[in-house]
Amino acid sequence: MRLYVASEEDILSGNATDIYFKRTVEVVKKSGKDKKVRMEFHAYSLPKGYEWGVFAGLEEALYVLRGRDVTVYSLPEGTLFFRKEPIMVIEGKYSEFGELETALLGIIRHSTSIATKAARIKLAAGDKKVLFFGLRALHPAIQPVADRAAFIGGVDGVAGALSEKFLGLKPQGTMPHALIVIFGDEESAWKAFDEALPEEVPRIALVDTFCDERESALKAARVLKEKLKGVRLDTPSSRRGNMRAIVEEVKWTLRLHGLEVPIIVSGGLDEEKVEELRDLVDAFGVGTSIAFPPSVDVSADIVEVLEGDKWVPRSKRGKLPGFKQLFRDRCFKDEVLPWGSEGKGTPLLTKVMEGGEVVTKLPKITEIRDYVLRQLEELKTCRA
Repeated sequence: MRLYVASEEDILSGNATDIYFKRTVEVVKKSGKDKKVRMEFHAYSLPKGYEWGVFAGLEEALYVLRGRDVTVYSLPEGTLFFRKEPIMVIEGKYSEFGELETALLGIIRHSTSIATKAARIKLAAGDKKVLFFGLRALHPAIQPVADRAAFIGGVDGVAGALSEKFLGLKPQGTMPHALIVIFGDEESAWKAFDEALPEEVPRIALVDTFCDERESALKAARVLKEKLKGVRLDTPSSRRGNMRAIVEEVKWTLRLHGLEVPIIVSGGLDEEKVEELRDLVDAFGVGTSIAFPPSVDVSADIVEVLEGDKWVPRSKRGKLPGFKQLFRDRCFKDEVLPWGSEGKGTPLLTKVMEGGEVVTKLPKITEIRDYVLRQLEELKTCRA
């Protein structure tokens, strides 16, 4: 038995790849056709209903390319992008990075898809908190990747115990149904939770394991008193019915007894459900819809080839040839022009790696998230 996980060495050496990329490198080397190329990463299509994506995974991509004789141009990580826009370009001999295409696409496509879905959820939640609870939907080897991408996309917290080690983020979470089932009753479980854990852990009571949510919420308030920081509703689909009506009933009952207790809702949430409940709910726990989002179809294509001392625009049909720059003016008025052109707005692709060495300061994860949230706010204002 074993864990079927590629090691870091497998990835950096180029062995975590599709075999035809290895064969292509071998062919161009033996035939003397190992030319310098420019390979562009882009999304020519987005999931149904999506207008934009959030570019994520750049730091890991640069780590994979480190030490290779390549130059990389890229959007800042966290940039919102639209269809057909270049998000990253690699320049160098094909043999230097060709076998890494599978790994690079996997990194960027996966992180971008998670970050994009997280941003859509956060946008739907407005000023309400969103916590990412989706690790159980993923292979444990990629838990830090998912937490990082979700946080970049705008969630307010992540639940992974490894997030502090890898990302410097304090993990957040409440309590599972398992705790209450083991004790056999909610009251004993809540008391044990309170007695066992340090004060810094918020006392958020799960109130839907055995009994009516309304009655359990009241009981939690009586048991934990001023220590109670919130109640969580994670009612299973077989009992859920109208979730909005359940939340309204819990909120009404608590207020009737003079209690203002934050309400957290989790379980099967997507943008539509979050938007429906955000006027009633104080925070959302979102899992599978972020962990397993619609895939943002990032692909990579050669768009220029160095012939002698001249760069020649060249690509497969269906893709636009040539090295390009993306200009952005106010309200996301974007313009894609050939590299070296003068465009309106700010040029977004900049050189981030030269000769296999990073030539810019990479932002902290919190800075990337702030950048994403600023863009979401601007987008909301522009679309209003």
